[in-house]
Amino acid sequence: MKTTAVRIYGVKDLRLETFELPEMGEDEILARIVTDSLCMSTYKVSNQGAKHKKLPDNLEENPVIMGHEFCGVIEKVGKKWEHLYKPGDRFVAQPNLGRADTFSLGYSFPYVGGEATYSLIMNEAIEKGCLLPYHGESFFEGALVEPLSCIVAGFKASFHLRDRNDYDHTMGIKEGGALAILGGTGPMGFLAIDYAIHNPRRPRVLVVTGRTEEKLAHAKRLYPEADAEKYGVTLHYVLTGDDEDIVKKLKEYTPDVKGFDDIFLMAAKQQLVTQAEQLLAADGCLNFFAGPADAGFTAPINFYNIHYNATHFVGTSGSNTQDMKDAIRLIEDKVVNVAKIATHIMGLNHVCESILALPTLPGGKKIVYSGKEYPVTDVRAFSQERPIEQELHRLVKENGGFWNAKAEAYFLEHAKDIEASI
Repeated sequence: MKTTAVRIYGVKDLRLETFELPEMGEDEILARIVTDSLCMSTYKVSNQGAKHKKLPDNLEENPVIMGHEFCGVIEKVGKKWEHLYKPGDRFVAQPNLGRADTFSLGYSFPYVGGEATYSLIMNEAIEKGCLLPYHGESFFEGALVEPLSCIVAGFKASFHLRDRNDYDHTMGIKEGGALAILGGTGPMGFLAIDYAIHNPRRPRVLVVTGRTEEKLAHAKRLYPEADAEKYGVTLHYVLTGDDEDIVKKLKEYTPDVKGFDDIFLMAAKQQLVTQAEQLLAADGCLNFFAGPADAGFTAPINFYNIHYNATHFVGTSGSNTQDMKDAIRLIEDKVVNVAKIATHIMGLNHVCESILALPTLPGGKKIVYSGKEYPVTDVRAFSQERPIEQELHRLVKENGGFWNAKAEAYFLEHAKDIEASI
């Protein structure tokens, strides 16, 4: 059967094309992709082409499908997997195959990815448990499982000494400690705020920094200090400048001005890395969460503190399958509200230009409805002149200004299907 998909052929060479999928094998599954969410990782891929470690070398001859944050419905099941899956099952994809070559779904393969109407999921992915059952209310929330799972992974990866005189570590952020999210006013920072407040292992003090009053004000609207206090978290939003020495300023928010037990660094900036290290308390853990585009990215750090204060560093990229399962449960149980970061919707026909412009596009996560044609649209700014958007406006307003399952269902029923004739 045919699929319509966004494929990469080289540096900034993304193309929306219709092509034939191979015949499904007995150990494969055919899936209809409903949603994908655009990720900055895909923007980095578009800028690097075959130089990116997750992409094959021969892109010009063998392009691959983009989109690794996807959710859909199983259409056909090969005989090998009939005992586990059936047509009509909803699923979320775990892109990470755990391979030595780092190849992953939505990065590396010609017939599977989220920016496609249909994908052929190979036996390797199914054997490794990458096709996860999903029972959430909406498909767009399913497309946000993967980014949430990355936050879950980051919180798990932090670690601390159980006792200063022992070598045993306890995993996770320090419960009841001080946590800073530096550069936390983007979509991933927002998920980190949400998870820090609602995760059972919470900090007592949470400091979130941003570079503009506008972004900090938006964060406050989404996650008010008063709401955080209900969960025992004292939340502070702090404006910081690009060249400002933030160390003394931020330590004032920590108990006894000793520094932070945990820091998540959401921006790959040299000065910020150095300052983040200086903000750590004894036995503090810095998670370098931001993914730098420069393979030679370095920053000065204080090894005196590493030696005498037992400060330490981790870096997390992506997540494992258990993290994905945890994220699915957080969404299904409505512990974390990922709708707060879903600010725009679009059809598959606007994905290519949107990926290339992603750093300059306003708002949070952009949800792609892979079977639809639709312009990039802010969910808070639907036009009253188009019939479909009149109802979408009402449904979003009814839900406090957030995209939601009812609005999605209406959109899926009334938006134009993409034509397989690109």
